Amino acid sequence: MITTNHGLSRRRFLALTGAAAGTAVAVGCSPASSTNTGPAAGSSAGSAAKGTVTVMSQSGEFGPKEAKAAAQALGLTVKTVEYDLTKLTAMLASGNPPDVVRGLGATETPYLVARQVAENLDPYFEKSTLIKADDIDPVNDVWRYDGEKQGSGPRYGFAKDYSQDCTIWYNGGLYDAAQVTRPSGTTPLLFDELLEEGNKLTKRQGAKVSVYGLNPNGLGLFQQLSWMTDLAGGKLTADDLASVDFSSPEAQRALTWYLEYAKAGIGPTVLNPDPNGWDGPTFQAGRMATTLSGYWLGGLFSEDPKSAKVAGFAPAPQFDTNRRVSPCFGGTGLWIPRASKNKDAAWAVMEWFLAGAPAKARASGGWGIPPLKSLQTLMPQKLPYQKQAYEVQMAEKEHFSVTSFTPYVRVDAINTIISRELPKAIKGTTSAGQLADALNSQINAQLEDGKKRLR
Repeated sequence: MITTNHGLSRRRFLALTGAAAGTAVAVGCSPASSTNTGPAAGSSAGSAAKGTVTVMSQSGEFGPKEAKAAAQALGLTVKTVEYDLTKLTAMLASGNPPDVVRGLGATETPYLVARQVAENLDPYFEKSTLIKADDIDPVNDVWRYDGEKQGSGPRYGFAKDYSQDCTIWYNGGLYDAAQVTRPSGTTPLLFDELLEEGNKLTKRQGAKVSVYGLNPNGLGLFQQLSWMTDLAGGKLTADDLASVDFSSPEAQRALTWYLEYAKAGIGPTVLNPDPNGWDGPTFQAGRMATTLSGYWLGGLFSEDPKSAKVAGFAPAPQFDTNRRVSPCFGGTGLWIPRASKNKDAAWAVMEWFLAGAPAKARASGGWGIPPLKSLQTLMPQKLPYQKQAYEVQMAEKEHFSVTSFTPYVRVDAINTIISRELPKAIKGTTSAGQLADALNSQINAQLEDGKKRLR
């Protein structure tokens, strides 16, 4: 039996909500106890898992349909709550959290662990009959944190699927029409080439862009700039994860490239966002030539013959430093709060969803790479674009490594600062150096405050 007895103190609750939204929710806190039953044969929790499990997730990932299937498969009562950060922090503070929670392992693991809200799942993994150590894809290391470095230490969650989020989808028809050579499936584009091609691929009708040549924004600018600084040979975040430096030559190279992209007006920016809100509909409409979106976007094309005909997949770009890194900034999956009152049953649901029948069904959909190596042969290869993407993606895995994110603030809070300061530099009223100074000052102040809240 695996038990813990941890509540969420007021200080840690304020740290959780304050860094996430800038305000604290006035909710009382009380310690919560765990009342688990011991694991039995059949899985790490086994048939001994009983009672009710509440899953907080997005309805499109784990909703009522999945809850019903889990209940039938496991003999449990399974309820769902739509994911909401404010509601989650209030439930954690009250000592009555969900039993299973959706999360982005790549950017949230250190933050959750530092606040002592996520359960160490190593004992469950060790006893699992569905998840074997040698079958776990290395990307799941984004869910590990040893207190100083992400990628090592205990596992605090597990991905449902993932992408290497800076890989490229391109519209081959738009490339051909613009007489631009399609990206190689084996040799990464250099960033300067990517920008040059983006300019050639952009179409305008008067002052408006009718076809975006490029969107390099990915899952967030802080993530993208951290990766680009790494490619340039530097580090955006200090080794102790408590400060950032946008003023280094490597970070300045990343910032300067992005500002050149933004000023060229060839793709979405904070000043001129895509009205669709994301690249999927824009790509399907034939209005996006190149997007750094990751493998998962290909799932959208399987029932869209027009997009399937023109879609191509390419490795993540790089600078001319011979450094090649293809990161994951999502690793979306599930974790169990330490204050859950039914962890064994929570694990049974989590294990079933991530490694049982639902995992096999997801693997064949193309909406991400399975977290278990044994399931990756199920990835779709029927259509020509799927086969090409599969081959590129399997080779790309060699270049994955874990990026350590800070435990002191949520990445959304950092991206809010970047989005607030960036327009001045895009408009030309501040330089890349002045932008760096502003970002360093504001982000480091927030990191310092977040660190104090954890003491």
